[in-house]
Amino acid sequence: MKTTIKSVRLNISGMTCDHCAKSIEKVLEKQGGVVDKSIRYREGGGEVTFDSSKVSEADLKSAIDATGHYRVESIEDLSTPQKEEPASNYDFDLIIIGGGSAGFSAASTAGELGKRTLMINGGLPIGGTCVNVGCVPSKNLIRAAESVHHASHTPFPGIRLSAPELNFSEIIRQKKELVEALRQKKYISVAEHIPGLSIVSGMARLLDAHRVEANGRVWSASAILIATGSRTYIPAIKGLAESSYLTNRSLFELEEMPKSLTILGAGYIGLEIAQAYRRFGAEVRIIEFTDRPLRSQTPDISAEIQNHLESEGIRFFSNHRLEEIRRENGVLRLKGVDRASGAAFEWQEKGALVVATGLAPNTDIPGLEETGIQLDERGYIEVDRGMRTSVDTVYAAGDCISTPAFVYTAAREGKIAARNALEHSGEKIDYRALPWVVFTDPQVAGAGMDENEAEKAGIDYDVSKLPLSEVPRALAARDTRGFIKLIRDKSNDRLIGARIVAPEGGELAMQASLAIKYQIPVQELADSFFPYLTLSEGIKLAAITFEKDLASLSCCAS
Repeated sequence: MKTTIKSVRLNISGMTCDHCAKSIEKVLEKQGGVVDKSIRYREGGGEVTFDSSKVSEADLKSAIDATGHYRVESIEDLSTPQKEEPASNYDFDLIIIGGGSAGFSAASTAGELGKRTLMINGGLPIGGTCVNVGCVPSKNLIRAAESVHHASHTPFPGIRLSAPELNFSEIIRQKKELVEALRQKKYISVAEHIPGLSIVSGMARLLDAHRVEANGRVWSASAILIATGSRTYIPAIKGLAESSYLTNRSLFELEEMPKSLTILGAGYIGLEIAQAYRRFGAEVRIIEFTDRPLRSQTPDISAEIQNHLESEGIRFFSNHRLEEIRRENGVLRLKGVDRASGAAFEWQEKGALVVATGLAPNTDIPGLEETGIQLDERGYIEVDRGMRTSVDTVYAAGDCISTPAFVYTAAREGKIAARNALEHSGEKIDYRALPWVVFTDPQVAGAGMDENEAEKAGIDYDVSKLPLSEVPRALAARDTRGFIKLIRDKSNDRLIGARIVAPEGGELAMQASLAIKYQIPVQELADSFFPYLTLSEGIKLAAITFEKDLASLSCCAS
């Protein structure tokens, strides 16, 4: 099927800063038929994807040249399909290495296109990280722990609570049942109805750009997709390997609740585990190598969530480096250094040690380097925005590439990879409005840019930060933990980012994402109807505070 989608690189003169690049993108936005654009000042141009039946290369050049400030010096065609042998010369149209969300999304897409697909899955069972050891079990246990917490804590005077009875092994049993049920319903049963899909269990070896070996047999395809996911990154600490440490995979299988936990790492996985097991009754300590938890976020978010977790009894040790672990008489002895003061520490851990120090990609695939597939400095597979690797017929998606590691991003990447591999559709990933959530309580959520990212992009921005004590819903619930922060582009009043710390604050992330994606002015958010006494009204109130002081308004004002 012939496609009218085309990608080109525009080499542009006249740009002097990132704002120039943004100005050119705005010119391109006005051209009907432009699907995507990414102009970068430091690279002297960028890529544009467009529908050639609606707009031409000449139209793009004319629009930019007409500004009088910038000029298109040359245009490079990036969308010429790669030549390949007829599909009949291959066993399959697509071979997928990996059976997680990226792989299944790609297989489903290939089935819709009438293609023949082979999925080779090794390591985790079908379904990959999310359903087996990630999203599903962790969020199930978080909710169970939340029930325990709410049964013994209330913000309302006059309500007397009693401590709940906890059968931890029963909680783990029902967690396992849920995982097995969803794996069967959402993956195994789905696979049975994907046309043209065959599944093989085994570890794959790449032989070249078209051939893969598994279980002593070789298969060929016109394209290959690597979707092998990731695993917990294990730091090089003396004695760690001999310490019987746990990761989220092994921790979630324990049927006896540890009396205490020391968690290495204060990223989102470490924080979610810490709060859940603290609420189940464990003593919890977090050791973080950097200066604060959730280091990828701005300091106000780190401080806010740390304050609330500390109020539940979780102890934080930031700027601490663990250097040696020894097990003596069933007790772990932890030795290290406080990086801020230089003082040494030595602690005992009678319970369990949990490693939550980030992710490492599963890219130790035999034959990967020999095939010519390039990795970045951290071992992730390098891809372009269309998911293609350095080898034209090989694509990659999901946690094995350096993109946001969520099940829904992996699924989108798998879909785009399959379409590009099988139809040369020219589709590209766009994460500018990506919504995300950390499932602590209060939750941490966001979409789009934060202040640091806006600064780096050269955007003239300002910020509105609304404490939840100004949101009627939070006041009525007697739970004012957190804040809502909006970031806007002052030049056009468009929302470019949002960060939220709030109970169930993740429910606002998609609202912010849509406002960013569809370039809704902040004033329009301020003028829109929001149901009174909902958390979502906080978005409206935060939008209003760009221009007004809420202290001067009634609770129903706009």
